Amino acid sequence: MFFVKYIKKMHTLLRYLSPGTFRADTLSGLTVALALVPEAIAFAFVAQVDPIVGLYAAFMVSLITGVLSGRPGMISGATGALAVVMVGLVVAHGVDYLFATVVLMGIIQLLVGLFRFGKFSRIIPYPVMLGFVNGLAIVILLSQLPHFQSFTPEGHFGWLYGTWITGEKLWIMLGLVVMTMLVIWLLPKLTKAIPSSLVAIGATSLLVYLLDLDTPTVRDMLGGGSLAASLPQFQLPMVPLNLETLSIILPYALVLAFIGLVESLMTLTLIDEITDTRGKSDRECLAQGSANVVTGMFGGMGGCAMVGQSMINISSGGRGRWSGIVAGLTLLSFILFAAQWIEQIPLAALVGVMFMVVIGTFAWASIRLMGKIPHQDYAVIATVSAATVLYDLAVAVIVGIIMSSLFFVWRKSQKIYATSWLDKDGGKHYTLSGYVFFGSVQNFSELFVVSEDPDQVYIDFMEARVLDHSGIEALNRLTDKYLKAGKELHLYHLSSDCRKLLKNADKVVEVNIKEDPHYEVADDKLDS
Repeated sequence: MFFVKYIKKMHTLLRYLSPGTFRADTLSGLTVALALVPEAIAFAFVAQVDPIVGLYAAFMVSLITGVLSGRPGMISGATGALAVVMVGLVVAHGVDYLFATVVLMGIIQLLVGLFRFGKFSRIIPYPVMLGFVNGLAIVILLSQLPHFQSFTPEGHFGWLYGTWITGEKLWIMLGLVVMTMLVIWLLPKLTKAIPSSLVAIGATSLLVYLLDLDTPTVRDMLGGGSLAASLPQFQLPMVPLNLETLSIILPYALVLAFIGLVESLMTLTLIDEITDTRGKSDRECLAQGSANVVTGMFGGMGGCAMVGQSMINISSGGRGRWSGIVAGLTLLSFILFAAQWIEQIPLAALVGVMFMVVIGTFAWASIRLMGKIPHQDYAVIATVSAATVLYDLAVAVIVGIIMSSLFFVWRKSQKIYATSWLDKDGGKHYTLSGYVFFGSVQNFSELFVVSEDPDQVYIDFMEARVLDHSGIEALNRLTDKYLKAGKELHLYHLSSDCRKLLKNADKVVEVNIKEDPHYEVADDKLDS
């Protein structure tokens, strides 16, 4: 029912073709399509599948998410984060198992969207976000280095052991890269009518053609192959439909679905901040899932949102769905009709574009923040950046969230204290401040020395909050101690939730409906 409702809510494509955005989206989509070509080929090589499998995925995922996405202007396609996970499956079981895995991956992502789990992306802390963009900028930078090598061994850091080009070829490559970057930087100062990245690619390609410069092109990436191909054909993955197959593909599908959604939702958040708009995370999960189900059934390697290409699109003026649709359709037209010309684009032009993406993606503010933000937050930024480079985005985000959570708990657990005073009758009054929860219960208990307190004890919770069942149990233990010692304990300004869960509430709690705070305690008994 929800899926039907979701389809009915889809806006028609014509709504996004307003005169104000059509031209900008069209030109930025063309620019993105050119940048997608070498990326899709490179990621196909990483996954050890035919380049056309990567190109099919790039155009189908870009096209479908362009129509259905919860974040207009965001570009999706085949990505390296997914490719590095896929290679083990392809080597062990073959490409048909990959296609089946991509279909299952899409189904899992659809379920995440249907059950509205995409909203949990909002809990990702800002330091994790900064670490993500910094790490991804470094990954994009490192992914361009093999273009400066005549031979690059396989592996995440194969470029470290590669053979670098030298002499005239190196200087030509560097000169063309610098030229491309200068055009991208200078043109917007003169006019923004045409995306500077598109002009830069065209100008660099024209210069190489006119001067007949000896420099690597897209064709060299193919190793003698060609981008030319026919339309992808619908075909169910040729795998046995049994539990053994499911046991093989399910672990990969779960990992791929998680990585794909994390990268997509993090990119969505990044574009939200840049454009000062709000995307729809659950709808994006549905869009990514739909794209991967279709892609797997048409011989593609699947994909997710791409930070680099999304940044190219946004910086080129692409803001609507039409830019993603144009990127997908243009990539398809390259495959069907223009392969021989696209293959002649110098890699230096595309490397220059990606270098500018690196500069625009890296959160330079995180460097200026050094010494101005808590050391724990900077540790999270550095750790997430390093984990993104050394492992993958999923590991980096999980590590970052865990670190941020632990630091938060530690800070909150230390900020619980009580002031005390004696009244004229000898009764002792405690005014408690802070949060009573699993991280602070020990510090809370140490605030009270039952044996030294007088017979009348009063604890005021107006400035304190009991957050979970651990806090409630700490209160129960404290009241038991005072009652067993034969002393009268008075707890006041407790919420109704606290009173409901406190075993000795009828003996120790004073109720003041007008002044008692109203909040809920996270507790299994209440949730049930």
